[in-house]
Amino acid sequence: MEKASLEDTVLKFLDQNQTIPDSMKFAKEQGVDHSVIVGVLKSLASEDYVKLQDKPFMTYVVTETGKEYIEKGTPEKRIFDMIPSGGLDIKTLESDPAMKEVFTVAKLYGMPKKWFNIPKKDSPDFGKILRAVETAVDDDAQLFKDVAEGKVIPDKKLEEYLKKRKVFDAVKEVYFATEKGDEFNVTKIQKATDLTSDMLQSGSWKDENFKKYNFNALGKPVDTGNLHPLLKARQQFVQVLLELGFEEMPTNQYVESSFWNFDTLFQPQQHPARDAHDTFFVSDPQFAKKPDEAYWNRVKEVHEKGGYESIGWRYDWSEEEAKKNIFRTHTTGVSSKMLYALAQEKEFKPKKYFSIDRVFRNETLDATHLAEFHQFEGVVAERNIGLPELKALIGEFFAKIGIKDVKFKPTYNPYTEPSMEVYAYHPQLGKEVEIGNSGVFRPEMLRPMGLPEDVNVLGWGLSLERPTMINYKVANIRDLLGYKV
Repeated sequence: MEKASLEDTVLKFLDQNQTIPDSMKFAKEQGVDHSVIVGVLKSLASEDYVKLQDKPFMTYVVTETGKEYIEKGTPEKRIFDMIPSGGLDIKTLESDPAMKEVFTVAKLYGMPKKWFNIPKKDSPDFGKILRAVETAVDDDAQLFKDVAEGKVIPDKKLEEYLKKRKVFDAVKEVYFATEKGDEFNVTKIQKATDLTSDMLQSGSWKDENFKKYNFNALGKPVDTGNLHPLLKARQQFVQVLLELGFEEMPTNQYVESSFWNFDTLFQPQQHPARDAHDTFFVSDPQFAKKPDEAYWNRVKEVHEKGGYESIGWRYDWSEEEAKKNIFRTHTTGVSSKMLYALAQEKEFKPKKYFSIDRVFRNETLDATHLAEFHQFEGVVAERNIGLPELKALIGEFFAKIGIKDVKFKPTYNPYTEPSMEVYAYHPQLGKEVEIGNSGVFRPEMLRPMGLPEDVNVLGWGLSLERPTMINYKVANIRDLLGYKV
């Protein structure tokens, strides 16, 4: 029977009889499941056609043990029927594991009924079980059957006995008593569920009968996915860095000028990393605009002639090369912009910056390298800090993300001195792998920006993929992306 037809049946019944005392009985009379009637009644109640009053009650569901007792008899009756006139040997009875279990229950409930007699040691019948009465009536089996058929409604005492014997499970159920509601009508009026543009244009909404919103109703389940392992790692990194007092840098510009990406970092224009086999160059627009002229000239001078106790790189610095647009090879260009902005402030204030975003390298793809990956970078600008603080900071950061065995190896970077590579053990590859690079930014980078001479800047960077591979035990970086994730 369809819902609309059942609604009409309910409304007509109430119109004639005023109430439906028991929704369960009503469901049986209509030949439908009780849950269907409950759904119809609740739908009508939501529009005030009817009022519902829930009536909880206990029902008793026969367990597998109960079914066995009703069909075969209780254990005490079954053992009683097995005992011959001379008694039954207990050892023989208990040699069968199944009968031993039946005998245990039979003694528990048959002895109080005085059906059995188990002689003591000084008796010639010791070791046997004897009948104590000529006949026994299995009243319990009949009682269990009557409860199962609804002929007997257990009181509290009987309920406890049934529970003790494990023959029934008590289940709480609810039926509904139903009466007419404030909006009762023998015919259900179809109400509008949405305010449409046609209603607004015609003005018919003023006379429309709208269905009330049920703000307690559950919404439609939304299918959702899971965070990619890289996003989980990024989320973890961000949380750790915020706890350490860092603030995030804006890194939404993938195309960068060579000036900010290389030259401000005191990286010479002849450096191999600036060649086409390492860097992706942009053809349109090919060149970027010059930044602040005074800063531009200071960077040019430190490359060509040096300064700040440095002799520079001693070459003719090319403005055209510096203006070339590239896909950024690291996010350190963003760090350089932030440090330059910090240097322009009237009074220096210590800062901690971080960024996590995409960078691009013209790499040969293998198990640990991609042409596009995510770089994390941390920068700390403070007076009179150096290598010990850098090592402590890196160690604390990696410990917080679960990588505790971190090692450092001296290396060379054009824009940091001293410089260190950061290594961690990869359990799948069975060796230590480089997970980052670090160092103290050189004066040739910082002083042209205008930062005070006693201000040092610590920097460290790593790919997001490498620590993620270690944490998730991924041996090949290419398996971290695509359909295999």
